[in-house]
Amino acid sequence: MEKKAPTALIHHPYRPPEGFDSPQPGIFKASSVFFPNVAAMRSREWKDKTAYTYGLHGTPSSYMLEERLCSLEGGLQCVLAPSGLAALALVSLSLLQAGDEVLLPENVYEPNKSLVEAELKTWGITHQFYDPMDLHDLEAKLGDKTRLVWLEAAGSVTLEFPDVPAMVRLCRARGICTALDNTWGAGIAFNPFDLLPDLVPALCVDISTQALTKYPSGGGDLLMGSVITRDPALHMRIKLTHMRLGLNVGANDVELVLRALPSIYLRYQAHDASTRALAVWCQSQPEFTQVLHPALPGSPGHAHWRSLCATDAAACLFSVVLDARFTQTQVDAFVDALRLFRLAYSWAGPISLVVPYDLSRSRKRWPAQIARGTVVRFAVGLEDPQDLQADIAQALAVLRA
Repeated sequence: MEKKAPTALIHHPYRPPEGFDSPQPGIFKASSVFFPNVAAMRSREWKDKTAYTYGLHGTPSSYMLEERLCSLEGGLQCVLAPSGLAALALVSLSLLQAGDEVLLPENVYEPNKSLVEAELKTWGITHQFYDPMDLHDLEAKLGDKTRLVWLEAAGSVTLEFPDVPAMVRLCRARGICTALDNTWGAGIAFNPFDLLPDLVPALCVDISTQALTKYPSGGGDLLMGSVITRDPALHMRIKLTHMRLGLNVGANDVELVLRALPSIYLRYQAHDASTRALAVWCQSQPEFTQVLHPALPGSPGHAHWRSLCATDAAACLFSVVLDARFTQTQVDAFVDALRLFRLAYSWAGPISLVVPYDLSRSRKRWPAQIARGTVVRFAVGLEDPQDLQADIAQALAVLRA
């Protein structure tokens, strides 16, 4: 049947030849996915990634990114979410129901804290916060209604590094699911599914989440999250919730993460080296009463970091505590005086970032391991570390004046 020009343009017979290959994988964008016949439509299964049914359920591009992220973190199954926070929410919404309780570390990522204090609370899900540096505190708060324990290593803002294996072992003995926000480690600092390699079977967290916004992307230009598991039943529970909520990621963003992944180890190491150099230098500055970085001896949880992480893996974050004699106005002036460190949230991109924090507003009690004062968190980018040091030095002159 001869077609009119508009129809022929849409239903064109040309198909490119097979066999094309290149460094970057092809990107497939779809909402509708064609079926050759009704029988195929009725028989195709998307849950095990053996076929395609609709863009929301996966394309070759999203499947490829999921599989590569599993390789990065040591998991077996992965689902993608529109942001890191969406990944955290997906886990809680999949596993918790009215009457359940979730435990979170006191230094938890603030949006995750807000989620449990607002949304989950209205649905009849209770919560408690535990001291991440006190295993006994966690043990005392585990109860009959506890269904999920969130872990962070290192903790948000103050970067304490907890005894992750001990916490996982404690929860596993009680049959309680553990979920790790592994954005800091990125699957590079340590393997969340192989915490103690000498054990058979290996001690592992049940769930690892990441904000792919950070290291896997590396560009500071997209939002995405992941939820990775090893247990098929747990994965399917999360996957079905993922489908019912209609969570999806755009193919263009998938392409950017796939393009960035091959350089993630190089970028992580570069961030790490610069961050350590700056953190060590900051220890010599009298305005800073404490420098928080897991690789620094004396930083809270340093011994736990040494026992779990590769010695060359400590990420791009460090925080300083400015002496309590400085007012908030003075601290703000110090931050505003920075020129290379830009005032912005997030981290792991090419540009260095900085944010001041008031712990007295986010914590019910001041953490014993943190000196009194105002916390400023630096996220070190890919600039020359000597230039970044000079930038901090010139900003300190504002305080000294």
